[in-house]
Amino acid sequence: MRSPLTDYLRYELVAYLGNTRAGESTGVIDLREQPPPGLPDHDFWLFDNREAYRMHYTPNGAFIGGERVPARDLVRYQNYRERALAAAVPFMDYWERQH
Repeated sequence: MRSPLTDYLRYELVAYLGNTRAGESTGVIDLREQPPPGLPDHDFWLFDNREAYRMHYTPNGAFIGGERVPARDLVRYQNYRERALAAAVPFMDYWERQH
């Protein structure tokens, strides 16, 4: 994500707060603070390390859907995940800085 946060992203982060308190490990990369090298310019999700989806958002940041990435690109997205995890700030640290 990129700060300043949109209303939608602030709404989304409230859900992350509950998930994190329940034990989910969530990290945040604020592209304005720390643009990590070697990552794509779009959001993506990996499911069971077997399928990758590119996420699509409106200009205001509202989620509008995902597009499955071809299987031939899966290893590339697995590598993106590793780079993102290495660069991410723990969610609670990010949350505390925002509030």
